Amino acid sequence: MIRTVFRSDDLPPGERLARFEDFLDGTSHPMRVTTADPARFRATVRVLDLGPVSVVHLTCSPAVVWRTERLIRRADPELCSVLFPHRGALRVAQAHREAALTGRDFALCDSSRPFRVLVSGPGTPALIQARAPRALLPAPVRRTDHLLGRRLPGREGLGALLTQFLTDVTAAPAPYSGSDVSRLSSVALDLLATVLAHHADDDGAARDGAARARGGVARAQDGPRELLPRIEAFIAEHLADPELSPGTVAAAHHISVRYLHRLFQLRDTTVTELIRRLRLERARRDLADPRLRDLPVHRVAARWGFAEHSAFTRAFRTAYGVPPRDYRRRAGRVPADSSGGPPCLPVPPVPLGG
Repeated sequence: MIRTVFRSDDLPPGERLARFEDFLDGTSHPMRVTTADPARFRATVRVLDLGPVSVVHLTCSPAVVWRTERLIRRADPELCSVLFPHRGALRVAQAHREAALTGRDFALCDSSRPFRVLVSGPGTPALIQARAPRALLPAPVRRTDHLLGRRLPGREGLGALLTQFLTDVTAAPAPYSGSDVSRLSSVALDLLATVLAHHADDDGAARDGAARARGGVARAQDGPRELLPRIEAFIAEHLADPELSPGTVAAAHHISVRYLHRLFQLRDTTVTELIRRLRLERARRDLADPRLRDLPVHRVAARWGFAEHSAFTRAFRTAYGVPPRDYRRRAGRVPADSSGGPPCLPVPPVPLGG
């Protein structure tokens, strides 16, 4: 059930803004706030916890909320979030872009980058925000810098499915059961990933079209020194795709598979071995991350492109000497490091051969 975590009406008028500032400063990703009329400021924050996903409904007087580099250095849970107006209007600025939002149009925010949100409108405006750890999103949609600070349509298509879902779950008066929360969390993550992938694909197609018009698509004439880093970056960004293979990598860079294998001889490895090694390492990190302890092992495997759970288990045991479930159990008994990241376990290097 949605919880009220801050309500200014419970406080004397002269303390409301300062207490709201304290509230924002004490969150997992601290923020600042300012308003043109501090004496009349009001705010109510309600939060619906859906496992690793949280949905926030904020009602407040017109104000500006922002996050700076200094606040990011102090605390950053690496959250990806979408936000849209429930009443009034928003103006969201991030990554040197600014989006004016009305209705159900939404914007994407990254807690690891400075941002500014202007809440405005007649009466008391309200917004809805859904936040999820970036690590839970499929690898291809984690790099979303090109979407930050842009207005994304939320009144039709996939965007409407997302904004309507978030509006409905925050409005439901009845409490959710434990199984309801688990299912709603999966729905929220899947919807968010689907919407971001849709816009990333559209944007990528537009960029590719512009590059083709300039004659600048994947340059097979580039030498190995220029081509190899681009290919390795491409592989790292597409590990979650179970269809990733030497053939798809070569096609994406407009080179032959034979030439691709020749390039990787310079790295003393093969394309297939690199894909397997990177996937196993990403899965190992997820299994050791206490924030992902409720994510089933088979979902961890699928997130990194392993289509068959049994094949993942065999490869993981070969690489690290223990099955993935046992590794996760051991990780749960090791304290997190001082940086707040996943536990640090001694891990043998992943063999490249075989």
